[in-house]
Amino acid sequence: MDIIIGLIRNVLEEGFIYGIMAVGVYITYRVLELPDLSVDGTFPLGACVTAALIRAGVNPWLACVIAFMCGAAAGSVTGLLHVKLRITDLLSGILVMISMWSVNLAITRGSAVVQFYNEDTIFTSGPAALLKGDLRIWRFLILAAVVCIIVKLLLDFYLKTQSGLLLRSAGDNPQYVISLGKDPGSMKILGLAIGNGCTALSGSVLAQQAQSANIQSGTGMVVMALAAVIIGTNLFRKLRFMKATTAVILGSILYKACLVIAMQLGLPTNYLKLLMAVIFTVALVSNNMLGGRRKKQNVNPNKI
Repeated sequence: MDIIIGLIRNVLEEGFIYGIMAVGVYITYRVLELPDLSVDGTFPLGACVTAALIRAGVNPWLACVIAFMCGAAAGSVTGLLHVKLRITDLLSGILVMISMWSVNLAITRGSAVVQFYNEDTIFTSGPAALLKGDLRIWRFLILAAVVCIIVKLLLDFYLKTQSGLLLRSAGDNPQYVISLGKDPGSMKILGLAIGNGCTALSGSVLAQQAQSANIQSGTGMVVMALAAVIIGTNLFRKLRFMKATTAVILGSILYKACLVIAMQLGLPTNYLKLLMAVIFTVALVSNNMLGGRRKKQNVNPNKI
């Protein structure tokens, strides 16, 4: 029983942590309809920045904020390459993803792995220090859930503002944004900044959970995030009361649960990336099939 509880706790912990990233990718992939591959670079960027700052004695909560800002800056570069220099969205993301490898190495001073054991993190200081007794065992889950929910609520609030509505319009109807005298390109840059900021924040939280940062931790993150977005938005699309950001977080938890179940069934760790790709493929095929079915249902027989 304790083993099952431990597995569930692990799934929820990492599901909420990766849910922060998934919410950010939702902004770029669903709202802006941009496939942003720079996620694989900004995720370890957040982890490396956090590791360097905490080892330098910076408050871990402040390190989270700075990691978000660094990720937002990297996302802005992706946006500038795409919008201002007319480079395709895929190539813009790839260029930033590749460049982040060198940036992360510079931050870690050439080390592939940076450890900061015995240093304060968001899981051991501040509000976490108030958790005593049995609650202390659940502090990782509680803090991860709190950070994820705060990010979700802030994004929900932002998307209701004038700027947020313009951001959504930039993805759905750029001509409408132009008619309002606004630049849809600037909104795309802003959306990429927000999305990659959330990705870097996710990397920051995960690094503090593990008390180490690895520059290779970003491999496959875009696949994981996109799968979480597609799974969440498809499974819970009929629940009108549920916001898309909530569905995406639940999709992240379900995705992580699938990986854990496969590992418990004896799948070798060498095949973990393959399983991630298979789950993503299934999610994509299901998304395309559901999309085609909805289009058929919306066809007017009188026009055929």
